[in-house]
Amino acid sequence: MSRATFYFDLGSPYAYLAAARIDVVIGEPVDWQPISLGALFKLAGRSSWSLGDLQRRENGMAEVERRARAYGLPPLCWPEPWPGNYLMAMRAATYAQRVGRLREFAERAFRCGFQQGRDLSLAASVLAAASDAGLDPHAVELAVADPEIKLALREATDEAHRLGVCGVPTLAVDGELFWGDDRLEEAAERLGGTGLQG
Repeated sequence: MSRATFYFDLGSPYAYLAAARIDVVIGEPVDWQPISLGALFKLAGRSSWSLGDLQRRENGMAEVERRARAYGLPPLCWPEPWPGNYLMAMRAATYAQRVGRLREFAERAFRCGFQQGRDLSLAASVLAAASDAGLDPHAVELAVADPEIKLALREATDEAHRLGVCGVPTLAVDGELFWGDDRLEEAAERLGGTGLQG
């Protein structure tokens, strides 16, 4: 039976939008895979729409807010500053994956970042989300400095790039990639599931 893999970075508002409705739209079990978007951009020789041109940034943020309203999600509360450095957050996600709490941590971290407006570049914000997800903050603090966790995130990012992932959110289904929160429905069709459109 086919399964979808959901590639995400906690600093991406579009990944937040996808995570918030993935269960409703896909209607099948999904494997969540944390990757470093910053490292992926370096591998691909790209940059984020949120950096550089101010008009493009403002348009992108307005579009995220519009989609959140359309999906029935709470109003966006942007962290200040945004974007930031999410390496610690993504290493924490990698640790959460290892101990079987990835989904819980990622959902709480996304809400922390884009509903509460907390800066996930800060250790305190990451550890608060970890605690809310049932993780031991001290264990998370140790894990994000662990060379094995660092390597696992780097290898996951490298593998995603090798497979053709060029941004987040991306869903992979049987080798086919669906990049963008607005392509969840296409991924659901590819899976042949009965997920409802959200």
